[in-house]
Amino acid sequence: MALVYVDKDPWLGEHDACERNYREIMELFTTRSRERRTSNEYARLSSKIRLRMKQYSSEVYQLKEKLSVSSSLGSITFEEAERRTRLVEQLQSREIQMQQAFQNKDEAAARDRSALIKPSVFAEAGTTGWGTDEEEILSVPAPGVTVTDMRQQQQEILRDQEAGLEELSKVISRQKAIATTINSEVDFQNDLIDDIAQHADNTDAQLNSRTAQIRTISQKDRTCVYWVIIILLFIAIIVVAVV
Repeated sequence: MALVYVDKDPWLGEHDACERNYREIMELFTTRSRERRTSNEYARLSSKIRLRMKQYSSEVYQLKEKLSVSSSLGSITFEEAERRTRLVEQLQSREIQMQQAFQNKDEAAARDRSALIKPSVFAEAGTTGWGTDEEEILSVPAPGVTVTDMRQQQQEILRDQEAGLEELSKVISRQKAIATTINSEVDFQNDLIDDIAQHADNTDAQLNSRTAQIRTISQKDRTCVYWVIIILLFIAIIVVAVV
């Protein structure tokens, strides 16, 4: 059987494409590390990294399956099969490293979410100057209270109101960050659903590959039977001729 030329083998081209995908994913990791975990850009990069990692996983799986078929059919030498097996193992090792790095980032993001959902200090600030403050400002001064004292009291009330507004602004900002985090979680759940669909497709591809291998083995078995019958007929003809 003729061997496939290694320098023209499509398997090696797919391997190079998988290598490029790995380098691009690592560049996305580097870019994401410069962003705040609560920013929209961080969430967008995280979603993109998840998709590229799924693509990388699918490419590694396809390379492994094609290598298995090539080895079983004998279209490549044993040494070349061993070399490609080591290449696939290296790709799988990188996949594990990327998943661990991504998981560590997700755990850090979870800690940030816990910090965002902690009890607000806004309640501790109170509502001084809200509700009955106008009554206090407009109330008749008590005996012995000067106009200067009233003005100081009004300024203190205004400062308390400004502090309350600042706390309210912080609460609103925190709620916005929580909403962004929830949106990221929704994207992550959608990616999990896509992962399930991808695994189903991979299983279907594996079944098709195994079916093709069984058909090839079955065809080889039939060929062996034919050769046995031909040899037996040839021996019978020789025996008849001798007799």
